[in-house]
Amino acid sequence: MTVVNDSARSSLLTPGEVAAMFRVNPKTVTRWARSGKLTSIRTLGGHRRFYEVEVR
Repeated sequence: MTVVNDSARSSLLTPGEVAAMFRVNPKTVTRWARSGKLTSIRTLGGHRRFYEVEVR
């Protein structure tokens, strides 16, 4: 089992947070991830998360 510490967890952004940064729709961020423009990881529930350092 992988344990994620609080500092690593705080550096993950939701599609909505990334969308707000770029002033686009969250679905656009999901499309960017599917096309390979952004790297995303999946939570256990299947939700996408993005590394803050990569997005900025």
